[in-house]
Amino acid sequence: MLSLTVYPIVFIVVWSLFGLFLGILLLRTIFNYTDPNPFGKVGRLGFKVRKATEKWVYPSSRFLAMYRIDTRLAPLMTILIGLVLTYFAMQIVGNTFFVIDGLTAGVTTGRPMVFVGFVLYGLLSVFVLFIFIRFISSWFVFTRRTFLGFVKRVTDPVLIPVQRLIPPIGMFDISAMIVLLLIGFLQSIVLRVFVYP
Repeated sequence: MLSLTVYPIVFIVVWSLFGLFLGILLLRTIFNYTDPNPFGKVGRLGFKVRKATEKWVYPSSRFLAMYRIDTRLAPLMTILIGLVLTYFAMQIVGNTFFVIDGLTAGVTTGRPMVFVGFVLYGLLSVFVLFIFIRFISSWFVFTRRTFLGFVKRVTDPVLIPVQRLIPPIGMFDISAMIVLLLIGFLQSIVLRVFVYP
């Protein structure tokens, strides 16, 4: 069972990497506010930390500058985004292992209803992943010939009608969250009907 053997190891590794990321960005935040002497040892370390983290912090810094918010807070915003992405990535990995374990159990026990239930659950999980990818990619420009274009074409038939019913509130589009809640509800129905009747 992947959920019991492999997932705990992946969980520890991923959250340890996030902890390292968190530590480095907190260090950068401290350097942003203390602004040490650039010619001293601490100043050189601060320069190295800034240089190493610039590609991660720059999008947040640009976003904060657009709204005239202190850009020294950009590492904290990057930490928050990293936390959300890490959480959802772990949910996706856990869900994938759950589906693989369920499909294996359905085949080995000879219960076709369980197998069908986990196939449906897995397809809904892939759709959740596509919505998540679309949300992340909304910050970037992409063409219809790329994988992100494919993701947009797959998710448009569901997201566009919901966006028409519930227009964005300011700069926040909550339609994707509502679709994700509905998919979660459908997944629980699939599990109750096919897997745990």
